[in-house]
Parts: sequence; C-alpha cells; structure tokens
Amino acid sequence: MRSNKLTKILITSTLTLSLLAVPISQSTVFAAETTSENTSSSSTTQTHTLNKSYVVYGAGAADRSELNNVLAVDDNFTTLTATASDYQKYINPNGSTTNAAMVSSVSIVPTDPGSGIKVNVKKFNGEDNITKVTAQQYAMVAQMAGVTDVTITVSANRAVSGESALTGVYKAIAADGVSLNAQNTQSANQMLTATNGAIEANKDDSKYPGKLMAAVGDTTKEINQQKKQGTTPTQNQIQVIFNQKLEERNIYNETKNHEQPIINALVQFNNAPISSSKDYSSHVTDTINNVKNSSGDMMNKAKKFLNSQDGQAVKQQAQSWWTRFVNWIRSWF
Repeated sequence: MRSNKLTKILITSTLTLSLLAVPISQSTVFAAETTSENTSSSSTTQTHTLNKSYVVYGAGAADRSELNNVLAVDDNFTTLTATASDYQKYINPNGSTTNAAMVSSVSIVPTDPGSGIKVNVKKFNGEDNITKVTAQQYAMVAQMAGVTDVTITVSANRAVSGESALTGVYKAIAADGVSLNAQNTQSANQMLTATNGAIEANKDDSKYPGKLMAAVGDTTKEINQQKKQGTTPTQNQIQVIFNQKLEERNIYNETKNHEQPIINALVQFNNAPISSSKDYSSHVTDTINNVKNSSGDMMNKAKKFLNSQDGQAVKQQAQSWWTRFVNWIRSWF
C-alpha cells in the first residue's frame, strides 16, 4: 500500500512540476549585455542592453507623479535626472541648453534578447507634447548608438521637440555600468537630425517614418555586412545602397529631395566602430522588423512582464500553489 502511495506521489509530483514550470518560464525576461567583435585596439563593447529598468526625468520636467503614470514607472525602476551637462556630454558637446529646457523624460525597460528596440511616445494629460521626433526615429537612432533589446517610453509635461530624450537613454546605459562609444552616439544623433526634414515633408503619411527608418536600418545593415567581409563602402556606394533601400520601401520619390543629410549621417556611421561589429546586423534586423510596418507613436504596449502586477500575481500564485503541494505531500506520511 505504501509503495502504491509513493508511486502516485511521484507521478503527481512530476506532472505538477511540469505545470508549474510553464507560467514562470514564459514570464522570465533575460536581460544581459550583448557584446560585439572588437575592431580596434581598445577592445570596447559596441552593443548593450540593460540589467534593470530606469526612469530618467528631464531636469526641467514638472509633475513627476503624473509622469510616473504615463511612463508606467513603479518601485522597481532606478531614478535618474538628465541635465544640461548630460546633454552636452551625450548629444551635442557644442550645444547650449539649460536644465530648465531639459523637459522630455524616458523610461527604459530591458526586454528579451532578439526583441530589438521598441518605442512608445505617450501623451501627457491627453496632449501630444513630443512634437518633432517620432517613435521610429528614436528606435533606429538608439540602435545605431549601440543600444538594443529595450522598450523606451517617452513623454513630456509640456510641448517640446523631444530631441533631448535620447540623453536619458544614454545616461541610463552609463548608470548600468557601460559607456557607449562617443563616435557611435554622435553618428546616431546626426541621423536623428538628418531624418527630420524628410519626415516633416511627408507628415501626412503616418507610415512614412517607419518606412524611412527601416530603409536607414537596411543601409546600415548592408554597410556592416560589407565591412565584415573586408570592404568599406565609399560615399557614392552608400548613396546607391540607400536609394535601393528607398525603392524597396516604395518611398524613393518622397525622399530624394531630402536624402543628402541622411547620406552624410550614414557616412558618419560607416566611420564609427559599431559599423564593423560582429553582431550589429542581427540586432538592427530586430529593430527594422519593429519599425518597418509601424505607424503612430505606440510600438509596444507591454511592460516587462515580471515588473507588472500580472507578473507578480502569477509568481505569487505559483509560490502559493507550491506551498499547498508540499503540504499535501507531507500529509501522505
């Protein structure tokens, strides 16, 4: 009799443990630094994600309590502030700004490897206060700077262009223990400015920013693949590649009169260390897939699951289930 009971216990235990494994494994997020092959003697890492979640307020941002609601921030987030000196450090060394002008704020959450970058530009009290930069621009520019596998949410308590929001992203990466290569960030920042003209000229087409930034990503991917094969494309070759990518996205005619600044930014990318990194192509492909068919400001409505109330509820439910199961086992003896 005792043997039969033990057999039943073992079978039931195996089935129960299998069932318990499902919700926990599905909700686990693996966030770790991703390294790329070094192409210089300094042996620096080129592509990074985060180990935890951050919220970075602009130094001039007001009503942080409401911003917390908009940016989906909870107690698991590390809090930072982006200042005018941070802007000069990460965005424009020769720029002139003040703390009061640093208004746009961001939350940055690590996501699964291979998820690329997704960006949500969210309204504040019903107002679209990020007036210039699109979600698709933020996503591709951050990828070009060396960030990957995160969800970024951007908002502001009053109307601003949004160009300084990347300061918060770069500062969070630095606070997480990694300094992005300055040459990478500068070429990425140049792309943000370079694409503004084309997007403004096509502002009536909500899908245009996604198509344009996908074409930019396609071109950087082609540059990276050529350099890994030992070939560095010239400016003329980069222009040919970019025009081909615009044709493939069916936006060549809409872009041709605004492409020169973008080509100049692509040349800067070609000169930056990240353009030669071993795994850039795979990371940028993930972000291209995120932006290419996206329109509007919301690219990912989900927070990191384990940081959410639902994720915590699942974990607590599983722990409670396990306690009851152990007590049931003990009752047999």
